[in-house]
Amino acid sequence: MERIHKIVAQLLKGEFPEKEGLKELLSFPTHPAWEVLKQAARHVRKRYYGTDVYIRGLIEFTNICKNDCYYCGIRKSNQKAERYRLTLKQVLSCCKTGYRLGFRTFVLQGGEDGYFTDEKLCLYVAQIRKRYPDCAITLSVGERSRESYQKLFDAGANRYLLRHETANSGHYAKLHPSELTLKHRMQCLSDLKQIGFQTGCGFMVGSPFQTLDNLIEDLEFLVQFQPEMVGIGPFIPHCDTPFADEPAGTLEMMVNLLSIIRLLLPKVLLPATTALGTIDPNGRELGILAGANVVMPNLSPIAVRKKYLLYNNKISTGAEAAESLADLKQRMERIGYQVVTSRGDYPKE
Repeated sequence: MERIHKIVAQLLKGEFPEKEGLKELLSFPTHPAWEVLKQAARHVRKRYYGTDVYIRGLIEFTNICKNDCYYCGIRKSNQKAERYRLTLKQVLSCCKTGYRLGFRTFVLQGGEDGYFTDEKLCLYVAQIRKRYPDCAITLSVGERSRESYQKLFDAGANRYLLRHETANSGHYAKLHPSELTLKHRMQCLSDLKQIGFQTGCGFMVGSPFQTLDNLIEDLEFLVQFQPEMVGIGPFIPHCDTPFADEPAGTLEMMVNLLSIIRLLLPKVLLPATTALGTIDPNGRELGILAGANVVMPNLSPIAVRKKYLLYNNKISTGAEAAESLADLKQRMERIGYQVVTSRGDYPKE
């Protein structure tokens, strides 16, 4: 246990700890040391962001995907998925609702849908930028060419989320078909950052075949890459995928890793994800208390929310956006934080 105390001391200094010690700490997800780390993560988070919680308006605009990732409910082989695409008019309606409620970041998320050529997707981005010049536009639409990313940036997108899922190539190959490679995923992330996007990456916690060494590699990659955003979420199985019977990631490991990430990347924009709220009713609150500072309420039309099903039992109350936001504000206030109307950009200094 002496080694664990040494690891805690290193993390409190923002230093990447010795691997074997970190592995030992991760092996004890309910160890008392984690409370010390969570308190420190809250302190660091408040240094840069106070008690503000940034909201991002999530618009899931297509659940059609050309890929066949083994963990994903919208994989192309899932014949049971009810497919849809939102029109530009529908997306702009979501933005109008969100803007009225105080959202100043819109996140367009979707599968890798070939219908959305550069021309079509740039039109969506440009129209949102034209109507809401004071808002940030985040895209999460997977792997595209550098040229495509440049066009989207030029059209007005500011941020891009592309989870790397795992930083170990062998592990990556166990989660994806052979045409998808970690090398290409990393190249995409590099291209995004070089172009000038505020770039987000992230990984699944508790995914099939994952080891503690894999998690340490993920943390090492985050420190090396220095993303502006990190999105991590628990693996949750979907009943119509090859991993249907695999166990889900745990709440304890999730919140512990959020605290570590906050200490290693003090200024990072760190969401308490929908998936975290799915595995525990208070998951998002626990994520905020572990160092997260972003939540992403759903602005998608109610009729399609249950169709964008990446994993089983995804939170979808059926409530209108205004009702959901009011509930979220109350939840955050109860733990001493407040939802703010702000773009919530990564601090430059």
